[in-house]
Amino acid sequence: MLNFGVPIPFVSHLGFTLHRMQQGESELHYEAAPEHLNSFEVTHGGATMTLLDVTMATAARSETPDYGVVTIEMKTSFMQAARGPLVAKGRLLHRTASMAFTEASVYDGEGRLCSHATGTFKYVRRPAVDPATGQPLKNISSD
Repeated sequence: MLNFGVPIPFVSHLGFTLHRMQQGESELHYEAAPEHLNSFEVTHGGATMTLLDVTMATAARSETPDYGVVTIEMKTSFMQAARGPLVAKGRLLHRTASMAFTEASVYDGEGRLCSHATGTFKYVRRPAVDPATGQPLKNISSD
């Protein structure tokens, strides 16, 4: 298992694990905890959308790991309920100096396509970090 290169508390809370992040591709695994299910006892759509978002962002960052990305827009389609262990696969479709265009899909344990998303991300420089505390010295800028 790999790490994302930076701490991402929400991703840690959900329990996503990174299995691939190279050459414009990413793969994450996730099994929803009981508190991440909806009233139908399947993975909540919000958790699935977060998985898709992080998978696309990781694909975008795979070629520029020193930069972060922020989501500009995302479109998600749900095909069927996401049950059990999930695998998300992302791909960087195109990039410019400041933008990344991506897609990702989530598959259930049987390999069935559950959801698909496309997303646009903006590359941002990571803020300088205080070596003593590990805390950012400034907020993320829009340049």
